[in-house]
Amino acid sequence: MGALQTYNVTVDWTGADERGTASYTSYSRDHEVRVEGKPTLLATSDLKVRTDVSRYRAEELFVGSISQAQMLWFLRTAAKHDVVVTGYFDKATGTQRIEGAGAGPFVEVVLRPRVTYAEPGITEELAARLHHEAREHNHVARSVHFPVRVEPAVPAAPAQSAAGAVPVAD
Repeated sequence: MGALQTYNVTVDWTGADERGTASYTSYSRDHEVRVEGKPTLLATSDLKVRTDVSRYRAEELFVGSISQAQMLWFLRTAAKHDVVVTGYFDKATGTQRIEGAGAGPFVEVVLRPRVTYAEPGITEELAARLHHEAREHNHVARSVHFPVRVEPAVPAAPAQSAAGAVPVAD
C-alpha cells in the first residue's frame, strides 16, 4: 500500500442567527469552505430553500473536482508522451438522481474536454489513448462508485486568430 496524503478543509456555517435551526425554512444554508492560505469559497445548499444562488454548491464543486483531476492527469500524460497541449477546456456535467427525500446519489459524470495541440498531426486515436490513460489515473474519478465518462472532442490543431492568439473552443 502506498503512502497516505491528507487534505485539510474547513467548512464553517455562517448562516446561523439567534433562531438557529428552529425550523427547516428558518435558517440560511450559507457557509464558507476554507483551505489555509487560499481564498475562501462562499457556498450554500443545492436545495432552493433560503439559498444564495451566487454561491458555490457542494455538488458543483464535486463535479468540478473530477473534471479538474482529469485535466491535470491529461496534461501530465500528454507531456509524458511528448504531446504538446496548448489549450484545455471541459464543460463537465454531473447527473444526480433525486429520490423521495429530495436528495440522492450521483449516477454519472460526463467530461467533454476540448483540447488544442501545438502540432496539427495529433490523430483522434492518439488523443483517445491519452484521454483513456489519464482517466485510468484520475484518482478522484477512481474514488467514486458511478460511471465517469470522458467524451473528448476531435483534436483541434492550433488556429491563429487575427491577433495571433490560439483560441480554445468552448
